[in-house]
Amino acid sequence: MAAADLIPVNIVTGFLGSGKTTLLQRLLASPELAGTAVLVNELGEVALDHLLLRRVDETTVVLPSGCVCCAIRDDLGAAIRDLYGKREQGTVPSFDRLAIETTGLADPAPIIFTLMAEPVLRHHFRLGNIVTTVDAVNGGLHLAQHPESVKQVAVADLLVLTKTDLAGRARAEALRTACRRLNPAAPILESAVDTIGPDQLFTGDLADPSDRWEDARRWLGVEVETTAPREASPARDVNRHGRDIYAFSATFDRPLDWTAFGIWLTMLLHAHGENVLRVKGILQVIGMPTPVVNLVHPPVHLDGWATADHRTRLVFIVRKLPRQVIERSLSAFNRLATGGERPA
Repeated sequence: MAAADLIPVNIVTGFLGSGKTTLLQRLLASPELAGTAVLVNELGEVALDHLLLRRVDETTVVLPSGCVCCAIRDDLGAAIRDLYGKREQGTVPSFDRLAIETTGLADPAPIIFTLMAEPVLRHHFRLGNIVTTVDAVNGGLHLAQHPESVKQVAVADLLVLTKTDLAGRARAEALRTACRRLNPAAPILESAVDTIGPDQLFTGDLADPSDRWEDARRWLGVEVETTAPREASPARDVNRHGRDIYAFSATFDRPLDWTAFGIWLTMLLHAHGENVLRVKGILQVIGMPTPVVNLVHPPVHLDGWATADHRTRLVFIVRKLPRQVIERSLSAFNRLATGGERPA
C-alpha cells in the first residue's frame, strides 16, 4: 500500500506544562483538521471538555469540529486498533488523520516503535510529523533533570518553544541553543511570535510531495553528520543526558538491497528498539532509478534525484548505543546482499 493511502499519525509531545494541549486545541479549531482523530492519555486531564459535543462511549467523544477524541487507558496499540475498528463500523465519524497527545512524562520512542513494529497498525497507519513543545521558562531545567524531556526534543521533526514572551529573549535563545544541540535538524518555531498552523506542523511531511526534498535535505544535512558523541566540555555539556542521546549518519556509495535492508532494520529495532529513537534517510536501491526516502513504512519513492549525489545516506538518533554497533551490522548485511562496502 502506498504511503498516501495510509492514515498519518502525528505525535504531539512535550514535558509537563509545556503547552501541548493549548497547541492541540488551536490546531483542532482549523477546518483543515476536521477529519482528525485524537488520542490522549486520560480525557479528564485534558482541557478539551468544554469543546465536547457528543459522547460516543466511555472513552470516545466527538468535538464540534468533527474530530474524534479518545482516551488511552491501557495499551496504545489496542487503543489505535479499537479506534480504527469504530471507524470501519461507522460508530465514529470517519477520520483521515490521527493525532496522539502524550503525557508530559512520556517517552515518545515506544510510540514510534509501536507504529513501526505492529503488523496490523502498519497496514493502516504511518508515522507523520512529531511535534514537541518546550517551555521557555522551565525548559532548560527540564532538559537538565529529566531524560524524558531530552528524548522528546531529540526525536522531534518540529520544535515549538512556548512562553518565550514570559521567559525573555536571553533565556529563550539559550533554550533554542540547547535544543539545537540535541536536534540540529528540526525547525524551531515560537508560539508567541510565529504563525503556527496545521500546514506547518501536521499536514506537511515526507509523504507530502511538496515537502519531500526539503525535509530530506534538512535531515541529511552536514549539521546532523557532525553530532556524533564526544567528550563533554563546559561549553557543550548543556545537560547531563547530552552524551546519551546523539545523531550520526552513515553513507554508502553503492546501491542497497531493499529486502536485506528491511530485514536488517527490523532486527535492529527488535534488538535495540528502546535505544533507537529515530531512523531516517534517502536510499539508492538496487533496480530503482529514483531514491527511496523516509524509512518509516512504507517507503516513499521520489520522482528523481535533486542533486548529482546519488549515495545512500542514513541518519540515526540513538541513546547509549555506539554507532560502531550499527555500522558493523549494516555493513555485514550490505556485503552479504551485494558484495558492497563499509559505510563512508
